[in-house]
Amino acid sequence: MSCLVLLRLHNKDLHRSLLPLCCSLNLRALSSGAISRRLRESYRILQLPDSGASDPAEVKEAYLRMAKLYHPDSGAPTADAALFSQIEEAYRAVLVHLARQKSASQYTQSMEEEEEDKMKSNAPQHRHYLSFEGIGSGTPSQRERQYRQFRVDRATDQVLEYRRKEMEKAAADEGAMVTRDARLRSKQIKITQAVERLVEDLIQESMARGDFQNLSGTGKPLNKFDYNPYMDPMTHNLNRILIDNGYQPEWIVAQKEIRETIAKMRARLQEVRARLGEPMRHSETLQWKEHCAVFADELGKLNKKVDNFNLIVPLMSRQMVHYSLKRELEKILKTDQLLRQEKEREKESKQKEQMETARTSQNTRQGLITWMQNLLK
Repeated sequence: MSCLVLLRLHNKDLHRSLLPLCCSLNLRALSSGAISRRLRESYRILQLPDSGASDPAEVKEAYLRMAKLYHPDSGAPTADAALFSQIEEAYRAVLVHLARQKSASQYTQSMEEEEEDKMKSNAPQHRHYLSFEGIGSGTPSQRERQYRQFRVDRATDQVLEYRRKEMEKAAADEGAMVTRDARLRSKQIKITQAVERLVEDLIQESMARGDFQNLSGTGKPLNKFDYNPYMDPMTHNLNRILIDNGYQPEWIVAQKEIRETIAKMRARLQEVRARLGEPMRHSETLQWKEHCAVFADELGKLNKKVDNFNLIVPLMSRQMVHYSLKRELEKILKTDQLLRQEKEREKESKQKEQMETARTSQNTRQGLITWMQNLLK
């Protein structure tokens, strides 16, 4: 009897009557434990129950726990690149399965709501509200105007709902294609920078959830480098962050070290020359040559540091030339002569002061003697 009834139904009625049944069967298949062997293997790799009852938060927590153990760059003794690639593929497969479950449940819920609305619309109404679908109040002309406005609003809502569903469908298709492409690339490309890939995946998941939509300053330009429009904003911003955290570029540290080293070498050799006489005796000459030889060795090592500095300095105008032994010795000898001359001038000035002081005291004594002699007379 039921078969005859189904055959007598119209095609559209048949489709409407069988569609909820198919959706319920699909939902039961997704919500039950009937999952494929490959999906069971994915749950087993993530150390989750293969019943498929885990939520996305549990799946993500399990993935992060496994990544800490088997990530190639984690530094753990259990790190394994091949096993981590399997873990990543299993994680993506489980996420796709959970997304399909969620979409199927939402579709079934919407179908149940539509059926409930149809049942409500088919319920017997009072004869007074059979016209205009029971919309509005007042006189028939007022109810007609209210009903027209209601139809316009309902049509607008339906158009917006249709566009929203199309956009969600397009986004879901695009996400599936991106996931598939990423899985294919992960099979072909050897894992060398897995930490960056893990961080990028977490950032993309946060962007998909909308975590970056309510940030302060969204859509506004940055005002941290308005004072120099000729500098690259990204480079300036990165340099500012590094400087704020106490970081100095390698070439700046190398330049500072070279300048401090040459200053110490010059001061040390200058002290040695100051201890020797002028002119130098034979023994002092030999001692000076030994110190000059040590200074030449240190200067050669310093010139190697200058070469390394020139390889890492970012600007040509900041490069340094080699320190010449001849010029350095000439500077030290010239500085020593100037210091000795200054000492001589200071010594002469002191002698003059002493002579003037002695002359003044002598004149004072003679004047005192002359005054006493005049007083006695």
